[in-house]
Amino acid sequence: MRTPLRASLALVLCGLLLSGASCGLEPVGGGSATNAPTPKPNNGGPSTGDSGQAGDVLAQLDSLKVATWHSMSGYSREKFPHWRSQGDGCDTRETVLKRDGDAVKTGDNCKVVSGTWVSPYDDKKITDPGDLDIDHIVPLANAWRTGAWDWTTDERSDFANDLTRPQLLSVTAATNRSKGDQDPSEWKPPLRSYWCQYAKDWVTVKAHWKLTVTQAEKDALQEMLETC
Repeated sequence: MRTPLRASLALVLCGLLLSGASCGLEPVGGGSATNAPTPKPNNGGPSTGDSGQAGDVLAQLDSLKVATWHSMSGYSREKFPHWRSQGDGCDTRETVLKRDGDAVKTGDNCKVVSGTWVSPYDDKKITDPGDLDIDHIVPLANAWRTGAWDWTTDERSDFANDLTRPQLLSVTAATNRSKGDQDPSEWKPPLRSYWCQYAKDWVTVKAHWKLTVTQAEKDALQEMLETC
């Protein structure tokens, strides 16, 4: 089809004075201009990275059986033999202190005598190992109530000395004793920014050892994972 004369003249003048892209004329064929802005990516989609990991932990939490606590009848810490030998004169406690500290020095029989630690529960810097406790993320009494009552002594010892899962942590004695045997519905680390990691670790331990959770415990863990 012929281009009308007036439109043809307009195109010629535009071409002489301006670039074709500035004429405000749609290219022949009605297609988009080649220099049209690239659409911005959709930033409202699901996030990745650590939040994705939190999503995995939420799925793991959903897989845990919800049950009421078993009786404490028959419980004692002696039924969870801990701080056993890890070789080279070191027991589990000394091994965790060496792992968690910086510039750690040991004396006879692997006894930790100095170093620097930062307690993740309250962000306090500690230089005297005597001011630290080794916390069981999932306390021994809680484990008893949620399944360990039916384990062998060897199984309970493996749980109490578990260096593979995130079950053992160097923390200030004050926070460890404040926590006692409470679950996340009853006690949370004073440092709120640690709630995400604490909940992840708690769920990881319970899932591996096939321990149950109470409904209140599960609700608290879900709340803490929302901070991730």
